[in-house]
Amino acid sequence: MGCVFLFNPYQIVTNGIYPSTEHRAVVNSVKERLSIATYYSPKIEGNMGPTPSLLTPETPALFKTMIVADYFKGFFSRQLQGKSYLDVLRVQNENESG
Repeated sequence: MGCVFLFNPYQIVTNGIYPSTEHRAVVNSVKERLSIATYYSPKIEGNMGPTPSLLTPETPALFKTMIVADYFKGFFSRQLQGKSYLDVLRVQNENESG
């Protein structure tokens, strides 16, 4: 059985419609496991943010728009703190405190 793990930029571009997941593997001593990784990344000099056609007054942007290079710099410079980097990129709802 195969799985697809969507990554954070895809969740940002779809404004949360397709959520990313943390990668987890479970060891199975009975059955062999084969993993094949494939990668996709937007242009490093481009912008990344929610697709404008997905934004409406009822579904405002959930994530900031930023330069892709800045996204990756922030992503790779973070320490593992138990929180997703997506939490840093979320637009604060005007009804939330903080």
